[in-house]
Amino acid sequence: MDRTLGGAPLLGLDAVVIDTETTGLDPRKSRVIELAAVRLEAGQLVDGDSFRQLIRPGDEAIPGGVTKIHGIDDTAVAGAPTFAQVWPRFLEYLGARIVIGHTIGFDLAVWKRECQLAGLPWQRPRTLDTRLLAQIAAPELAGYALEKVAIWLGVEILDRHTALGDAAISAKVFRALVPKLRDHGIRTVAEAERACHALTALLDDQTRLGWVEAVEPPSRVDAERTLRRLDAYAFRRRIRDIMRAPVIFVAPDIRVREVVTRMAGEKISAVYVGGLHAATHGIKAVDAGILTERDVLRAIDRHGAAALELPAERIMASPLISVSADAFLYRAIGRMSRRRIRHLGVIDEGGRIVGALSARDLLRSRAGAAVSLDDEIEDATDAHGLAAAWAKLPHLAASLLEEGLSGREIAEVISRELGELTRQAAVIAEQIMQRHGHGEPPVPYALVVLGSAGRGESLLAMDQDNAVIFERGAPDGPEDRWFAAFGEHVADILHEAGVPYCKGGVMAKNAAWRGSLATWQGRVEHWISRSSPADLLSVDIFFDLRAVHGDGALAVAVRQAAYDAAEGQAAFAKLLVDTVRIPASLGWFGGIRSEGGRIDLKAAGLFGLVAAARAIALRYHVMDRSTPARLAGVKALVNASQSDLDALMEAQNIFLDLILAQQVEDVGHGLPPSNAVMLKQLSPRAREQLRTALNAVAHVDDLARDLLFRN
Repeated sequence: MDRTLGGAPLLGLDAVVIDTETTGLDPRKSRVIELAAVRLEAGQLVDGDSFRQLIRPGDEAIPGGVTKIHGIDDTAVAGAPTFAQVWPRFLEYLGARIVIGHTIGFDLAVWKRECQLAGLPWQRPRTLDTRLLAQIAAPELAGYALEKVAIWLGVEILDRHTALGDAAISAKVFRALVPKLRDHGIRTVAEAERACHALTALLDDQTRLGWVEAVEPPSRVDAERTLRRLDAYAFRRRIRDIMRAPVIFVAPDIRVREVVTRMAGEKISAVYVGGLHAATHGIKAVDAGILTERDVLRAIDRHGAAALELPAERIMASPLISVSADAFLYRAIGRMSRRRIRHLGVIDEGGRIVGALSARDLLRSRAGAAVSLDDEIEDATDAHGLAAAWAKLPHLAASLLEEGLSGREIAEVISRELGELTRQAAVIAEQIMQRHGHGEPPVPYALVVLGSAGRGESLLAMDQDNAVIFERGAPDGPEDRWFAAFGEHVADILHEAGVPYCKGGVMAKNAAWRGSLATWQGRVEHWISRSSPADLLSVDIFFDLRAVHGDGALAVAVRQAAYDAAEGQAAFAKLLVDTVRIPASLGWFGGIRSEGGRIDLKAAGLFGLVAAARAIALRYHVMDRSTPARLAGVKALVNASQSDLDALMEAQNIFLDLILAQQVEDVGHGLPPSNAVMLKQLSPRAREQLRTALNAVAHVDDLARDLLFRN
């Protein structure tokens, strides 16, 4: 694989490690006086392959205080070439490799300024910062200057404060950081980028100093998905925080039948086996055993029903594998993984059992709100139960946001849970229909979600968008009437649970949003023959449909037929785009227009961006649901401006991040979630990102029309 892409392992990276010496510490004023670099090939430092060049900083004198640091004075650079003369050779040395440096945001800032002064084009390389990576690997370190990090890692310090010497030290520091980052679950470039980008306070401080963003997020520079990420949670929480106590012990001679009864009554999946007074006087793990549900099932498989009459000590696992109550969670995760077990005893300093820990406890602690929400949705038997479960959604979103997940990733979680909520509403609605004497569904059907829930892009300000596809039956026939009543129940249940009725009426209870396979086929043909945007209001979200309950094959068939019918229909796709208007959100001088200090980012760009991506995807038969996947699919098929499409993908990322953060804050203050973001609360970096995103969507209509009518 290409060892410079986001999925490339850090261990085998092709990169260039750089350092820059300057006339000062302010990148807005300083000039470059030396550039140096060394090369990594497949993660190994290449001996004898380096770049070093002194540079004459024009007519600017080098301050004496600076000379004392790096030893370079005016005499040393008097005969040196200018930056403009050196830069092309330096770029050639960098090539397309990832560039690594210590506090590289400073280097990038002075490089960018020098290019501007020399009239040279500037394009930032893909970068990693050893200073940021060191903080991720060792958040407790007293300082992160290159020398301190090198000492911590045991890297020999040679030729400090020379550009080439510091580049070589930085290269060795990077190589020494790789195994430590791996311990934190960071193995690839994209994972490192994402982890660095979570250090928002530090990045904001650097932005205020005039530095260029040290590391760009992987979503901006690479279409590859990051499958793993830094999981700081497991390194912050201790086992005593989540263990279950008191521990449930049984006597060694108790029959397995009684143990099973005890586990069922206590709603647990394991008990500990110890002496008569183990629970009150304590017992050491080496003297105890454990009996789990799986042990019982294995015993029954071997001995049949007779296993239930065996004593517990006959089938228990012993000795009990344990972990200290003071250990961090990652210790328990690793131990369970290595031993391939799901239960651990928790011991105190004396080795006595003080608690119980299961894989379920770890999962619940790591994604507690998510696990609880999912469980409660599935267990709910009425709208009240669903409402109690759904009330946990904002807390779940806030927890995931705290853990560093992006708005897009959290939107995918919210969308899936909204789908589960809709599915359970359908289950409850079917039960109501039967209780009211209407019987079971008359024909196979699929309940589908539309719009953002179908695309995986829902946030906290949502309403219902759903439809029903049933196998056969005429409009207003017996099948249709059954599903009309069913749709009413589904809508009412969801509304009570906290997902409001759709203001546009996009709900299965309404005739326009339910029908047989034949009915839906006729609707699609009708839509495509229309000539007015007004005839197609709300139609576009149908193409986002995703089945959440029933016979999913029906939904697949309808969606496939709809895409087949729309393929190549540029006029139809254009009408879908014409239903959307993006307001001008940037003033003449780049100011962001707002109302009451807020800007509605759905209206200002998100809605139009999504609609354009959908229409273009329909035109070229790109059947992906999510907006970035649609844009990527189009980019692969059409000779279009890749930078424009990439800018739209990143714009959506920015909108989702900002909207979700604002929604979580608003809910915390008792305000209903909306899509309006408070501008004054944005950091300088976030404000600049928003300005870039709004600029990217300002001409999305023109871009869409250009792509729609290409031959």
